[in-house]
Amino acid sequence: MRVPPAALFLRDRLIYVLVAFAMIGIGICLMLLENARYPGMMDASTIYYFAAAASFFFILGLVVDYIRQREYYRQLKENVQKDSDEILVEPIIRAAVTKEQQLVARLLEQQNSAHLNKLGAYRRQQELHNHFVLQWVHHMKTPLSVIDLLLQETMKQTPTSEVEQKELALSLTEEADRMSRGLDMLLHTARLDKFEMDLHLAKTPLHEVIRDVLIAHKRLCIRHNVIPQIDGEAWTETDKKWMTVVLNQIVSNAIKYSKDKHGVKHLIFRLEQNADTGSKVSITDEGSGIAPHDLPRIFDPFFTGENGRTAGESTGMGLYLAKQVCSRLGHELSVSSETGVGTTFTIAFHSNSLHLFDTHTNKNMRAL
Repeated sequence: MRVPPAALFLRDRLIYVLVAFAMIGIGICLMLLENARYPGMMDASTIYYFAAAASFFFILGLVVDYIRQREYYRQLKENVQKDSDEILVEPIIRAAVTKEQQLVARLLEQQNSAHLNKLGAYRRQQELHNHFVLQWVHHMKTPLSVIDLLLQETMKQTPTSEVEQKELALSLTEEADRMSRGLDMLLHTARLDKFEMDLHLAKTPLHEVIRDVLIAHKRLCIRHNVIPQIDGEAWTETDKKWMTVVLNQIVSNAIKYSKDKHGVKHLIFRLEQNADTGSKVSITDEGSGIAPHDLPRIFDPFFTGENGRTAGESTGMGLYLAKQVCSRLGHELSVSSETGVGTTFTIAFHSNSLHLFDTHTNKNMRAL
């Protein structure tokens, strides 16, 4: 229903109009009664003049007030009648005149700002997701191409020796592992949005988690002459599955960027247990290292750096995923590196990790 702004204005002030005219009527009645008690006290024209003057000034006040607020009502009406979901907030804010309207406009501005921030965050998240999917699809094409090439070579000439057959099987298995790791990364990245719903915190032996991760990478370690070593034991409150995701990524990177170096390479895990400060795990490889100018950005999404561009196998999402998981668990992931010597990743499990995680989760829940 299309209602003119003037009608909206009068409808809001109907009670004041009725009270004002009732008071004018009561005044006229009192003057008529006094004139009846004391004949000739006042002329009838005086009474009519009072009624006309009072009505005129009251109506004049309404007209002036309406002129002041007409733009505000017009902007409200236009936004209500628009077919689009987009509300033009700025004209409404500028048209606010009364204190009440200004308070409502301020509230509307705050709500609009919060909405735009959420919308911007959602769009950035969607862009991040779309970019990651494109990167992931491109990344998965490489092992598929290698597998296809190996199969074509096999069809052309059957491997004659057992060594050739074993080498072919290892190559196929390695490419299949790359695809499996890529699928796992995509799955875990998708689960970050509902992180708190896929969580099980418990006292976890970190040395056992590391051992399981190394067993999963045993074939790659042997193939690329990487010798792992675990020094010490440590327990902490964490999620075993998500911690495995973090360690898988770090170990995978350590092997990937160590395989081109000749000779035996070591991958050392140092575990420290401290009752006051919590546990700490340091993972040191003897790979190519990270360039100093790349270090500040290695946890950014899609950042590959010099090593990633050289290797051609990096999506730039692995360390971002590891950092996000550690942050949400209340753990601290840091890195130090020396080009040509190696890299050390350190995970600090603070004694108040659970408190930090609860705070982060509450913030996420409030944002939903």
